[in-house]
Amino acid sequence: MDEVRCAAPIHVPRPAGPWHGVRENLAELGNAVVHTTWSEWLPSVLTSPRLRELLGPDWDRYRRTPDATVRYRFAAARLLIKYTAAAALGTTPEDLDLAYRLGGRPYLRGFDQVDLSLSHTGDLMAVGLSRTGRIGVDVEPADRTVRLELLETQILTPAEAQEIAGLPEEERIGHALRLWTLKEAYSKALGQGLRLGFREFGFSKGGRLLAPDGSAATRGEWGFATHSVMGRYLLSVACHDAGLSSSGDTCAGTMLDRGFLSAMSRTGE
Repeated sequence: MDEVRCAAPIHVPRPAGPWHGVRENLAELGNAVVHTTWSEWLPSVLTSPRLRELLGPDWDRYRRTPDATVRYRFAAARLLIKYTAAAALGTTPEDLDLAYRLGGRPYLRGFDQVDLSLSHTGDLMAVGLSRTGRIGVDVEPADRTVRLELLETQILTPAEAQEIAGLPEEERIGHALRLWTLKEAYSKALGQGLRLGFREFGFSKGGRLLAPDGSAATRGEWGFATHSVMGRYLLSVACHDAGLSSSGDTCAGTMLDRGFLSAMSRTGE
């Protein structure tokens, strides 16, 4: 199969958008990624008269969080997830029910074909959404200080360590950070988090998944990409095509799980 393409991240500075690129990427590529800063979305958290409806079941957690900064970041991230999904599905964010799997991974109740991933660091938030399979996103500061020798023992395969050793010294840390974010994104897409041994798989300079010895480890069902965003962060994406759906229609009526819709209809009777 052709190698999966991960959509380039779109900057969405406010709930009003722009959102048109999300539906376009989801229809064309099967996945979409957005990023913003929680400070850009903070005014909406503070002023929205619909905040309780927007947060839904997360309202109680929001109200119970004593630290104001943590509380506002939590709300901004949940709004970003819901507005992104609403733009992709052609519905309103209040109509979406956000829930969590074991480990805290968010999902949309009733939309089994839609996979979500959330990542944040510092001021940056990023959300990935896919209709074709699993997706994972990870963000890190591009100027993060790391010890290369520590990364070599904890996350790099022998082939990756050898490749980095051959780079100019000024490029080594940056390339190691890129590999780190790619591995985090892939692990999140698999739902493994930190449980997946990062030395059990690697990446080429072109972003292809490799076995520890440097041989190919995928037949094209996975796609990977790393982008520089906001001038100071790295954002990596891992996206999967399970080969289960060819439909480009991403409206809520098409993507909503029929069993969930039937249950909701009976509940309302």
